[in-house]
Amino acid sequence: MSNHTTADRHPGDEGEAGHLPWAGQAYSVKRFGVTITNCDSEPVQTPGCIQGHGALLVLNRSDLCVAQASENSDALLGRAVAALLGQPVSLVLGAQEEASLRRLLGRDDCERNPRYLCTLPAHDSVPALDVSVHTVDGVVVVEFEATGRSQPRPDPASWDPIGRVQHSVARLQKADTLQALGDIATAEIRSLTGLDRVMVYRFHADGHGEIVAENRRDDLAPWLGMHYPAQDIPEPAREIFRQSWIRPLREVGAPLAELVPLAHPDTGRPLTMTHCALRGPSLMHTEYLQNMGVTAGLTLAIRRGDQLWGLITGHHYSGAHDMSFEMRAACELLAVVVSLQHRAAQEREELVYRLQLDNVLQQLVTQAAHEGGLSALLDGPPTLLDAMSAGGAALLHRDRWTRAGAVPPEAELQALGAWLANRPELIDVERPIFVTDALAREYPPAAAWAGCGGGLMAIALSRTLGDMVLWFRPEALQSVRWSGNPDDKPRVLGPHGMRLTPRRSFELFVDSVRGRSLPWKSVEVDAALRFRAVLMELVVSRAAQLASLNTDLARSNDDLDAFAYVASHDLKEPLRGIYKYAHQMATDAAERNDPDRERLAGLLRLALRMDSLLDSLLHFSRVGRVALLLEPVDVNEVVAEAIEMVDGRRRDKPAEIVVPVRLPVVQADRVRLREVFVNLLSNALKYNDRPITQVEIGCTVAGPQAPAGDGSPPGVTFFVRDNGIGIQPRHVDQVFKMFKRLHGRDEFGGGTGAGLTIVRKLVERHGGDVWFESTFGQGSTFFFTIPGVPAAKSNAA
Repeated sequence: MSNHTTADRHPGDEGEAGHLPWAGQAYSVKRFGVTITNCDSEPVQTPGCIQGHGALLVLNRSDLCVAQASENSDALLGRAVAALLGQPVSLVLGAQEEASLRRLLGRDDCERNPRYLCTLPAHDSVPALDVSVHTVDGVVVVEFEATGRSQPRPDPASWDPIGRVQHSVARLQKADTLQALGDIATAEIRSLTGLDRVMVYRFHADGHGEIVAENRRDDLAPWLGMHYPAQDIPEPAREIFRQSWIRPLREVGAPLAELVPLAHPDTGRPLTMTHCALRGPSLMHTEYLQNMGVTAGLTLAIRRGDQLWGLITGHHYSGAHDMSFEMRAACELLAVVVSLQHRAAQEREELVYRLQLDNVLQQLVTQAAHEGGLSALLDGPPTLLDAMSAGGAALLHRDRWTRAGAVPPEAELQALGAWLANRPELIDVERPIFVTDALAREYPPAAAWAGCGGGLMAIALSRTLGDMVLWFRPEALQSVRWSGNPDDKPRVLGPHGMRLTPRRSFELFVDSVRGRSLPWKSVEVDAALRFRAVLMELVVSRAAQLASLNTDLARSNDDLDAFAYVASHDLKEPLRGIYKYAHQMATDAAERNDPDRERLAGLLRLALRMDSLLDSLLHFSRVGRVALLLEPVDVNEVVAEAIEMVDGRRRDKPAEIVVPVRLPVVQADRVRLREVFVNLLSNALKYNDRPITQVEIGCTVAGPQAPAGDGSPPGVTFFVRDNGIGIQPRHVDQVFKMFKRLHGRDEFGGGTGAGLTIVRKLVERHGGDVWFESTFGQGSTFFFTIPGVPAAKSNAA
């Protein structure tokens, strides 16, 4: 569909004027229009013709003598063109109205601004004519329009143009949203003009149009929400409505009247008719309207400053439609009011939308603060998807993607995230945001999933970690509303082919919006940036708190390790003295057969146990203080060494230790890793009452995960499995506690109960985690992870 005029250019402006039939002479839409094949090549602002229901005179400014006249002057003005050329305008207006014209030109600014002069009374077969005047390019343009004034005037009580306009303006001023403003404007202008359909046509950023408001006859099909390609109204045509507020078309396809001569006799220039109400319509535009059954029309501009935001267009379907000068003036005034109110209504609407966005975003920030991490942004409700008008949302946090709604597959997200990380928009310190409604044009792989990602808005949260938030919108083609099958072809074709037919227009639109989403609003972009700022403040604040806590914890751990080392080391000396004196006393008592010899023997046992505890404590403190020497370690060699070290315990009873798979190479401290295996193997051999002890050592790259280790870095999970006595459920929480034995002091070979505590300390220092699974009476499996595997060495192993 196209319900608007087409752009025009002066013949001299055409780059290929030499190939045009009117090259070297003024253009006439009546004479040359059938040769037009391209909207951009038709000089509509200088059509050389007017609509046949009126007449037009071009006067020299100096003497108000007629320099050009429309060829229908004889029928409407009662004077043949030849009789008018070179004569004063008083020949038509009369001396009194000529004097009024001189006063108007001297008093008012008529430059490109038509002003009402008078209404000539009907005479003979000539109807009453409204006379309007404006100046352009040094000449005076006088238009005579037959606008139905010869018909009886409406009852003044029911036709009060000033009162009607005041009522309409009052309603427009109350509009709180753009939608309400459009609804009121279409209703008021249709009521004022009596047209069958009035619409608000909005231009999108890419130039294509959309019907965003409509008031129509009940029996007409709705066009609200329909989109049309940018080619329907080329940029030069829009320029007309940046200069003129109104364009009436009394009767589509009515005869046109050519100017005589076509060019001004003195300057040789064609008449610029941009501000003429009688300006002859483009034949392409006429054909377009005829294909839709439109018989008359009206177009008004909606401007934002010097920018054309859209149009108010009216259609009539039952013949010619007269619109008097005063009616058109009222409509023009309403168009100005709509334009003035437009910004206010949009600001009010955006304020409401902004408050809604900020409310949801604030809830998300509170949610993240309460839950202690960015991952809560998609836990909901609400979620990131509720925070923006989008089809899908994704969060990249700590190299992990979380998704909601319609988003690309994770592999595609990974590639998109890597591409975005290098975009200059996201590296910008002040506005780290990337916004596009045509993602595939900048990132071609997105064409494969345009259904969910035609448009994208992304904000960077952390350049160091690469964290970011993404919102996706589907391509606009998914939401286009058609009035019928877009593949239908019209029954009637004009001389210019199918490109200008309504259904073909739909096909052009499909081509123009494929791969594009609806545009992101500035209020949405601003809300996303505010959300990022508040979120970053939260992240920075939490990072500072964690840094402070980590510092305090590290200090406490250092103090505790230092205390344990000093205490265990310094207590060894007095303990040796106690043991020495007790041993001497026990020896003397044994020689004298003293009854206290048993007490002294108990004292020696206690001293030896105390010595073992201090040794374990000293070793534990050293584990926390000695720096790790991380290097690629072949775990097969480490396990072999550990088995050799515990081999002495294997001689107590039969034992089988198997390693059914080849173990990988990991980045670890060789000595400390061996100590982990030694402790686990020792426990597996010690706490076993079976005739034959069975122990299995193995690993999995994607093995079981510790309940408490969720989110830990990926790596290798090792395990030591035995068929021993197992662990009772009531002892699960005490297994890794220092000096905690689950059996009697001398059962299963005794011990201090520090082995598993040391294992956990060593594994955690490697950045891993340790846990176990056990069935009482059947055996236990201890798991631990070592993050990171040097791939090359692992494969070689």
